[in-house]
Amino acid sequence: MPLPSDEKVVQTSSAIVSTLHSIFGPHPGFRPAHAKGVLLKGTFAPTEAAKALSKAPHFNNTSTPIIVRFSSSTGIPEIPDTDPNGNPRGFAIRFLLAETPRRVHTDIITHSVDGFPGSNGNDALEFFTALKDGSIGDYLASHPKALAFIQAPKPTPSSFGKEKYFGVNAFKLIAANGKETFIRYRIIPEADEEYLDDIALKEKSPSFLYDGVSESLKAGPIVFKLKAQVAEDGDVTDDNTIKWPEERQVVELGTIKLESVIDDQAAQQKRIIFDPIPRVDGVEASADPLLDVRAGIYLLSGRERRAA
Repeated sequence: MPLPSDEKVVQTSSAIVSTLHSIFGPHPGFRPAHAKGVLLKGTFAPTEAAKALSKAPHFNNTSTPIIVRFSSSTGIPEIPDTDPNGNPRGFAIRFLLAETPRRVHTDIITHSVDGFPGSNGNDALEFFTALKDGSIGDYLASHPKALAFIQAPKPTPSSFGKEKYFGVNAFKLIAANGKETFIRYRIIPEADEEYLDDIALKEKSPSFLYDGVSESLKAGPIVFKLKAQVAEDGDVTDDNTIKWPEERQVVELGTIKLESVIDDQAAQQKRIIFDPIPRVDGVEASADPLLDVRAGIYLLSGRERRAA
């Protein structure tokens, strides 16, 4: 995973990482955002619709092994699961495409709010700087995109497996016949969504979401459907804050089946660096400028984590 080639993008990514450390405090060995998490392993099985949309191997192989990370917001590793600041929750997927002659993988990164506080890296840096400086109220008053993200509902789920997740950036799927389709990912639980009100949340333990992962697995796999909202001509694909109409077609791409928690969590959490850029034949990044900045943030923070 290389750093973005644009030096300004790298500078912005580095500044965001530093700002997040300032907000949440340095926690060596942990991510500056979504520090608290758990890794699971399982499989992904694609649909015929996925095969028609993309020539990427994970959308055409019968089954692909995956690693998934559930996570909580903030850079605080011990944030209680009952703290509303832990929302939105994160859901990242790594598709393990090959081990030899070299490791090949591609990732999808989502969270539980269909939104982000800005259109690009500068917006994100200004937002987090305002949080750090305590000027967030004034910032939100003059930045409607950030205000919309802050005001978006962020309920706490009863379990990670009963929440839906959104990929906020657009991507281009490329079929074997060359047809190109812009999409945004959605991850929908097979179990019904379920969220807790304030009264129910007060009765939960500080680790109920993470304890619940192992408990859920005792009853069988945790299952999700990977879906894609399909853009139509004229839909904006290079600004994550501009949403497509809800009546746009949503296609099911496959089934995510999570079967066990990964051993040696501490070491694996430090090592794995998810990548917002697909880097696989059959899926391409859109022109959304936020993607390169996110990739820089993930790589720089990952290098810090591994060195800690």
